[in-house]
Amino acid sequence: MKKMKIGSLVILSLFVFSVSVQAAEKKWKDSGELSYVDTGGNTEVSTLSIKNKLQYNFSEKTAGTWKVGVLTGETSGIKTAESYMTELRVDHLISERVYAALIAGWLKDLFAGIDARYYVGPAVGYKIFVGPKHFLKTEAGVDYVSEEYRTVPKTDADYARGRVFGEYGYDFTETNKFLQSVEYLHDFDNSDNYNVNSVTAIISSLNQYFSLKTSYEVRYDNVPVIATPAKDTTDTILGVSILATF
Repeated sequence: MKKMKIGSLVILSLFVFSVSVQAAEKKWKDSGELSYVDTGGNTEVSTLSIKNKLQYNFSEKTAGTWKVGVLTGETSGIKTAESYMTELRVDHLISERVYAALIAGWLKDLFAGIDARYYVGPAVGYKIFVGPKHFLKTEAGVDYVSEEYRTVPKTDADYARGRVFGEYGYDFTETNKFLQSVEYLHDFDNSDNYNVNSVTAIISSLNQYFSLKTSYEVRYDNVPVIATPAKDTTDTILGVSILATF
């Protein structure tokens, strides 16, 4: 647990330094989230969650986004959660409401039995509402997925996957907003293998750079890699984090 505390401080220091440098460039926009919980007493629980999203505008119509996420957790000194992800995407506006994207990413979730998941594919989207209060967009695409599992013996799989995504946002005020997103992932080779991911969040600004974000994530996996009676198909994450935007 002591190592986790030291590691979180190092990561936070690097994060603050990097976003300060990036803020000098008007084409760059960076937002990061940090959530850390440490409880003691009869049960010692510690959880560290770090997310970062870096955006770069190549032109008025083309932008790139790089996401990074880390989640670790321990209960009474025993590790109970460990996952890492990174995703790159490039978006290009075809018109005011229609856009196309190319998405590529990597995921590692040790306790879900995924040693590595690589995916890449195109997507098209449509912005139904563009403000000033309501924001709504839909997105659909196809990915090529390659997975390596933490099974004995070690196994892997390659398949084509369909993706449907929707996100709604509502701005209560200039400093307070509500976000709701839903994502459906479908394995074309195995119709039983599908995932549903949902994120509900409320963001309240504290000042020009920092906000308080309360979120609730639901991750449903219809066919878990580790299929045991003790393995639930649904994971939920309730978090309160500090959001920094530069």
